[in-house]
Amino acid sequence: MSPPKKSPYYGLAIYSAILSQIVGGPLIGLFIGKACDNYFSTSPLFLVIGLLLGLGAGFYGTFHYVRQLAGDE
Repeated sequence: MSPPKKSPYYGLAIYSAILSQIVGGPLIGLFIGKACDNYFSTSPLFLVIGLLLGLGAGFYGTFHYVRQLAGDE
């Protein structure tokens, strides 16, 4: 019995999910950090913190997603 064939869009879906996590996390962190900087009048402090937290969240989410796809729980 042959393995089931996957849709040609399956790879594109995986690529877009990984890309959105890697790019989306830091962007959201930047926007939240910029808003906090404007509110508290601290120039780059929360921007940098938000960027680092966004990078960490993006790569953690990507790592978790790839492990789930690989079946390595």
